[in-house]
Amino acid sequence: MNSSKECIEFIRPVRDVLDIINGKWKLPILIALSFGKKRFKELERDVEGITPRMLSKELRDLEINQLVVRTVYDTIPVSVEYSLTEYGKSLDSVIVALREWGKNHRKKLFSAS
Repeated sequence: MNSSKECIEFIRPVRDVLDIINGKWKLPILIALSFGKKRFKELERDVEGITPRMLSKELRDLEINQLVVRTVYDTIPVSVEYSLTEYGKSLDSVIVALREWGKNHRKKLFSAS
């Protein structure tokens, strides 16, 4: 039973992370923002294939989870910028590790054929 409890304790935080960065778009948005502050249209261009409605929804989710901050500037017209919070930046090493694993996986798959 001890090993089962350890297993559950290991799985639980990983599930938490997956719940936060789940889906097709959140990681690409976080990666785009890791290159610096961006306006909505810039994000829409950088994250190819995302619709404005989906981008808006995903940005709201990322804000709720304190990974992204939305800054509104009092200009005419109003300007809005999105950036990673310090907490959001803490995912950098996770994203780099995923990228490296993905590169290795692609090599393995494409060299096998």
